[in-house]
Amino acid sequence: MTWKATTAILLNYGRPRLTMRELSEVLGISLTYINNVAASGGLPVRTYLEGGKRWADVRDVGEYLDRMRDEAA
Repeated sequence: MTWKATTAILLNYGRPRLTMRELSEVLGISLTYINNVAASGGLPVRTYLEGGKRWADVRDVGEYLDRMRDEAA
């Protein structure tokens, strides 16, 4: 497992989890779509609720992006 995308995301956002707005920026998916699909578990990365907010772990996001890059190669 590589940490290329995870490291880049962590350095860019400065914390180990992303809001849904930040996730939409990283994935290039609209925030409306993210919010509509996240609750049903239909996003390509896992999200979780904490304190009434939905979050995505940068490790999950980075792993997804690395996998997509590898599959495209």
